[in-house]
Amino acid sequence: MNPRLPYLRDKTSKLTSSPGVYIMKNKELAIIYIGKAKNLKNRVTSYFRENPDHTPKVAAMVSNVYDYDFIVTDSEFEALLLECSLIKQHKPKYNILLKDDKGYHYIRISDEEYPRITNEKNNKASGRYLGPYTSGFITKEAVSEANRVYMLPTCRRRFPQDFGKERPCLNYHIKLCMGVCRGKISAEDYRETVEQAVDFIKTGSAQSVERMEKEMEEAAERLEFEKAAMLRDRIAAVRKASEKQKMINSGVDSADVIGIAASDEGLYISVLMYRENRLFDKAVFQLGRPEEGEDILSQFMIQYYHGRDDIPKTIVVDHIPDEEDLITELLEKQAGRGVKVHVPQKGRLNDLLRLAKDNSAEYAAIKRSRTAKEVIALEQLGKSLGLEKPPKYIEAYDISNLSSESMVAGMVVFEDGRPLKKAYKRFTVKEQEYQNDYGSMHEVLKRRLMHIVTQEGDEYFTRKPDLILLDGGKGHVNAVVPILRELELDIPVFGMVKDDKHRTRAIATGGREIQINDIRAAFDLVTRIQDEVHRYSVSFMHTRHKKKTYSSELLTVKGVGEKKAAKILMKYKTRDKLRCATPEELAVTAGVSLETGAQLWEVIQHM
Repeated sequence: MNPRLPYLRDKTSKLTSSPGVYIMKNKELAIIYIGKAKNLKNRVTSYFRENPDHTPKVAAMVSNVYDYDFIVTDSEFEALLLECSLIKQHKPKYNILLKDDKGYHYIRISDEEYPRITNEKNNKASGRYLGPYTSGFITKEAVSEANRVYMLPTCRRRFPQDFGKERPCLNYHIKLCMGVCRGKISAEDYRETVEQAVDFIKTGSAQSVERMEKEMEEAAERLEFEKAAMLRDRIAAVRKASEKQKMINSGVDSADVIGIAASDEGLYISVLMYRENRLFDKAVFQLGRPEEGEDILSQFMIQYYHGRDDIPKTIVVDHIPDEEDLITELLEKQAGRGVKVHVPQKGRLNDLLRLAKDNSAEYAAIKRSRTAKEVIALEQLGKSLGLEKPPKYIEAYDISNLSSESMVAGMVVFEDGRPLKKAYKRFTVKEQEYQNDYGSMHEVLKRRLMHIVTQEGDEYFTRKPDLILLDGGKGHVNAVVPILRELELDIPVFGMVKDDKHRTRAIATGGREIQINDIRAAFDLVTRIQDEVHRYSVSFMHTRHKKKTYSSELLTVKGVGEKKAAKILMKYKTRDKLRCATPEELAVTAGVSLETGAQLWEVIQHM
């Protein structure tokens, strides 16, 4: 409890109802939070009222507030601009701060007699530069494509100093380099090619092809067939590069595409910037996990676009931000024209939105040494099931039996979207006299969940899962939910429903089914989990059934009871190992006479 609350409440009771910005400070009078309000008195009062229902983040901030200042503005929009400016200036602890770990990147054209085109992290060396770009990915791709298409050298040889000193390298022979090292290309012709490559980077493939086609026709008319052939090959290379890039850039004139992916550490937000039908740049930001009900997209867009000159015509997002009107006003005033915030449902922009999310997921995956597909699958699954965050630790169960014999269950664990085999468990159904899948599932889950309550068992048995999946439908879920209530455990439970061909069809709750067929990554993950738990439980059932069969055979030998048969089966776990055992070894293991050991050996040979 903050001892300054009485003072803060009294101060707030006299506060104006005008729009403005409030500035929270700690005991050292350092700014810890800046916010805007349509009504300052109502907004600030909400922080200091009695019996608040603050989120953990807000509660932590309020507990550190010693005093606050405020600035009155004429409108909520002016408050928004002032809030953005102050946040960038002071970087308060409890505000969402945009931090990307990427510096600026440049494309350099060196000032040598035979210039090179390279990707650089600064512009300190001599030469001509394109940029700056915020994305190393974009500059690397552009430089690589230009050098490949125009067959420019990327080796460390110096020209003209190294002309003729060595044979051309492999790149020349596989037509990735024009072979400047041979000394047969003039500096003038080479520089012209470099300028064409620079123009290709700046303007894209369409204009480059148009210009080169004209040059090729002129060369052919002058009977310069070698030059015409070179231009023909270059045109083909440009078109190939263009075809390769069509998946990510064709048909988008001016748009930013914002993709968000969640991970345990927080959120990753990618902004793919398209200008003049090309992927122009990319930026990635890592943010902390949002509080419940907090719209990170709204806060991100306000901070990201405030003060920017290059505002696109369209901003593609996966949902309309909470403060859409204010954001649109901000964007349009800065752009001096209309700006559309768009949520695509299908088509080209929807594909690009998925690509932006994939980029965010890739960055999240790198942080946890996971693949983007795993990150996306967990995010999709969590969202489909209405979970607060992606389920990192998933347990799945399946019952397997042969009629009323060998009734068992298997438990598999997936952590971060991958099987965690050292956490797998096997259960023997003990309380069910006859085949009863619901009763068996109830028994097995109660035994397993008790380990969480009592904290008895290994580190995996005492760990609380983020999600439990049962191989079955609504009936299986309804058999388990009462156990969770009884043990007061808050763990989401769902069933994995199969079709008549034993393929994953849907996710079941206690009262309905959730279709996930069209959510590809989540569907693939659930299918993998369902297949794995089924394989594991069936394997255990067959093993146990074999042991029961072997045990019944061993019991036919006079003097061998269940305990002695069990000793033999515990030592020799497979039929092959049993058959390799000698009569003497069997007698010692079971604790019987050599004569009985010989009889056991005879029976085993005929199993």
